[in-house]
Amino acid sequence: MRLPEDWREQVRVNAGAVGARARVRIVASWREKSWIIGETVFPFLAMSAFILVYRGLHAPRLYEAFVVLGGAMIAYWNNVLWSMASQFFWEKEQGQLQLYLIAPVSRMSILLGMALGGMVMTTSRAIVILTGGVLLYHVPLPLDRALPALGLFLLTLAAVYSLGMILSSLFLLWGREAWYTATLFQEPIHLLSGFYFPVRALGAVTAGLASLLPITLGLDGIRQILYGKAAHGLLPLAIIPPLQVALLAIFLYLAHRSLALMENLGKREGRLTLRGG
Repeated sequence: MRLPEDWREQVRVNAGAVGARARVRIVASWREKSWIIGETVFPFLAMSAFILVYRGLHAPRLYEAFVVLGGAMIAYWNNVLWSMASQFFWEKEQGQLQLYLIAPVSRMSILLGMALGGMVMTTSRAIVILTGGVLLYHVPLPLDRALPALGLFLLTLAAVYSLGMILSSLFLLWGREAWYTATLFQEPIHLLSGFYFPVRALGAVTAGLASLLPITLGLDGIRQILYGKAAHGLLPLAIIPPLQVALLAIFLYLAHRSLALMENLGKREGRLTLRGG
């Protein structure tokens, strides 16, 4: 079945927008050498501190694996906050947002391109953390279970970046408070997602609410795939992928609605193209 001509043209234009925005991010991420060090070496040092704490307490070696996997996932959450959720706000501050608004493409295509491009630098950081954890600290990482873990990881990223699309419209409407809001969303999520410990340690109620975050749910499932019952999982592994698919669908719908609302509100009130609105 062939798509109508106008649909094929829309798909082509939006795919071009995704590729163009992704390319800009990829080229820029490797142009500034100091960013490479800041995004790889320094986060590895932070992760190392938690590993050394566990070793000093003579905790099970598996906890060190929790830290390494969590440190890799933190890279993606930070990328969602600072390179995606805040992006339209920065574009507004620089006076470029109107160019995105008049472009004959979906705003979701622009954000998707930003997300894919930002994943390049983020993935390099995650690889450094995983490789350093295995080679330097000899953290156990069962490669024979890597394929299903990778599948759940990609599904988790899709849901997390869909949440980032929602936040991008909210941060833009909040104006200058976006910087503080991004900081507010950063540290609590580090706790609620269980980046450095099994999330069930938060208690049934808190952990259950935290599981509404796709990064919490995904990290819990990835640990269960790799380490089985020793991962102290919060939810049965079998229900985690369907829940992630449901969250992905919900977040995509809400992202579409929130971006449309943001654009319509800006047209009515003239706030989106005013510096510092």
